Amino acid sequence: MTVLDLARKYVSLKTGIRHNTEANYKFVIRILEQEEFGKRRIDKVKLSDAKAWLIKLQKGGRGYSSIKTVRGVVRPAFQMAADDDLIRKNPFDFQMATVVVNDSVTREAITRKQERDFLEFIRNDRHFCKYYDGIYILFHTGMRISEFVGLTVSDIDMENRKINISHQLQRKRNMEYIIEETKTAGGVRQIPMTEEVYGCFQRILAARRPPKVEPMVDGYTGFLYLDKNGMPMVALHWEKYFQHICQKYNSIYKVQLPKMTPHVCRHTFCSNMAKSGMNPKTLQYIMGHSDIGVTLNTYTHLGFEDAEKELGNAGKP
Repeated sequence: MTVLDLARKYVSLKTGIRHNTEANYKFVIRILEQEEFGKRRIDKVKLSDAKAWLIKLQKGGRGYSSIKTVRGVVRPAFQMAADDDLIRKNPFDFQMATVVVNDSVTREAITRKQERDFLEFIRNDRHFCKYYDGIYILFHTGMRISEFVGLTVSDIDMENRKINISHQLQRKRNMEYIIEETKTAGGVRQIPMTEEVYGCFQRILAARRPPKVEPMVDGYTGFLYLDKNGMPMVALHWEKYFQHICQKYNSIYKVQLPKMTPHVCRHTFCSNMAKSGMNPKTLQYIMGHSDIGVTLNTYTHLGFEDAEKELGNAGKP
């Protein structure tokens, strides 16, 4: 059995997977089809061979996240072979960080000033101002972009001023729209609206013109934003808006904004709430993190000034 055969067998046993996971599996299979390593017999692959291959992938231009995705398939595939007594031990049973350099760019939160400048620019721009309310909501709720585009009119509880999040909207590569469960079990939650966020939703709902035919995706209808074809906007639409807004901003001002994405909004919100002293468990709930460790990692962005402030407050009677 070759490495490629083993990977195909492992993937074939996975059922009921999300489309993103399925896409990752296909990506790994394509790499193994192209690589000589995929033709190797699994009983001939040693620990040093496995490490050397990952290093080769990185030197060949593969990014850290791509290599992580590859290892995320071959490691459990080889473990399956070991469990089936086809091989004696798993050659991929090592810490990836000890072999491959993590050269991925950490998503940093932007400063409060950068956020204000970015939002002010959008509000005053004749073309992009129509996206202001949506982008403001992303900055001040911490929603994932897939959760935001999946929101329907019935998910917005204006009376009780809360956002009900129970699903996310995705569009597959074949342009099929699907509704999926939230990314994590903790993703199902209710986010309170601030006065400003409430105002944004008021304007969005008031400006929403029902199309001739309301699009329906897996039983869900009444999506807040529709594209020119009358279909719900998806994450890619908003990523493009952010890209174009940032390009226009940076073409006008000397002080450049960093790369802006919807996820930067989420990370910025989380960082701002941490700096404001929000209880980590409360922040975990609002962010929809299943693991408190993910939330606590946000607190690593705090610096000397934050420590000085905390100590000053702690010393007060």
